[in-house]
Amino acid sequence: MINLLPSQEKEILRQEEKYKLVLILGILFLIFLICLILILFSIKISISGQLEAQKILLSQGEERFKGTQIQNLEEKIISSNQILSKLSSFYYSQISLTGVLEKISQSLPSGAYLTIFNFNSGVPSGSGQISLSGFSPSREILFEFKTNLEKEENFQEIYFPPSNWVKPTDIDFLVNFKIKK
Repeated sequence: MINLLPSQEKEILRQEEKYKLVLILGILFLIFLICLILILFSIKISISGQLEAQKILLSQGEERFKGTQIQNLEEKIISSNQILSKLSSFYYSQISLTGVLEKISQSLPSGAYLTIFNFNSGVPSGSGQISLSGFSPSREILFEFKTNLEKEENFQEIYFPPSNWVKPTDIDFLVNFKIKK
């Protein structure tokens, strides 16, 4: 079929088609939003109804269980909670050696190994002093171990004695560093 309309008329028809398409898509999007709002509103009403029912059940349960035995039990729970809180603060101030050992083993390059691990917690709470000794087949592997330890943010004041760097191979090394929690 041949369209004999002038180009201006054709352009007007295309613009009208685009306008109708945008209008239809806008209406569909608006309908979608209205449906979504209605669904969310019905969910809110349902949940608030369930919440009210649970509040009623809770108030009935509280009335049923009031008494001297419950008060005694509450006192025991409060004292136990205080003890547990003190224990928790004590354990929180301690250093997790499991995590420290994991970080050290991840820092240790292949070929090198540790022979002695020494931990002193005599410094202030939340920190400690670690001394390691071990074997490294070469200076490069020992240097890699040193850089890996320095990358760990909890390890501070890392000290390798100068005697570690004298031999180029088969090195028995020592290292000392502090750990912060």
